[in-house]
Amino acid sequence: MRLVTWNVNSVRTRIDRVIEVLKRWDVDVLAMQELKCKPEQFPFERFEEAGYQVEMVGLNQWNGVAIASRVGIENVQVSFPGQPEYDGVVEARALGAVCSGVEIWSLYVPNGRELDHPHYAYKLEWLTALRDYMVETMHDRKVALVGDWNVAPFDHDVWDIKAFEGATHVSVPEREAFRAFAEIGMTEVTRERVDNYTYWDYQKLRFPKNEGMRIDFVYASPALTETVTAAHIDRDERKGKGASDHVPVIVDFAD
Repeated sequence: MRLVTWNVNSVRTRIDRVIEVLKRWDVDVLAMQELKCKPEQFPFERFEEAGYQVEMVGLNQWNGVAIASRVGIENVQVSFPGQPEYDGVVEARALGAVCSGVEIWSLYVPNGRELDHPHYAYKLEWLTALRDYMVETMHDRKVALVGDWNVAPFDHDVWDIKAFEGATHVSVPEREAFRAFAEIGMTEVTRERVDNYTYWDYQKLRFPKNEGMRIDFVYASPALTETVTAAHIDRDERKGKGASDHVPVIVDFAD
């Protein structure tokens, strides 16, 4: 199975590029984040024409996650048990489904905004709740947590760590919350197989200067980790007109 995760930064704006990625990489399952649309606005028909079934959750013009699969999609879960609220709302940041025997979660982890902002505390609480859910349910099952984690776990995951002094994404508590998934036995399966950034801001010519960040990851349970055969980062997808500021991250699993 080939699994791809991609923060598309508006699925309606980038639908042509999304369909092209599905074809170019011969994708079995695509997990998308930052859809920026409600269900009635989602381009379901384009995916259906390409041979994919889609499940999604989107509440407004922000957030939103989806899973598109051509290998079946079952046991759909909108949000994970214990997922915290922000301003009284369980945001559209997590969607789980079983595809070809693998429980896949498309995740759009809260940004955090600033270190002293309530959104930062919410981010840490969100990650802790997700880890706790994995502790309770992962066991010997094949589970993949994929998406935009909004955390750069190591200094070399950003182009210049000095530029992030006092900022989110690189703080010790965020990095500890990210590493907590490894501490419960999960493995981030892309790092040892491919080395590249996954995000470049639209501002200040970040992409031409290669001033990027690595914040999109695939955490796999032990039962799934042992089946990984390859990983890729499609850096070229950041090129050209109408690109998302993130690029697809691809992982192959043996049957």
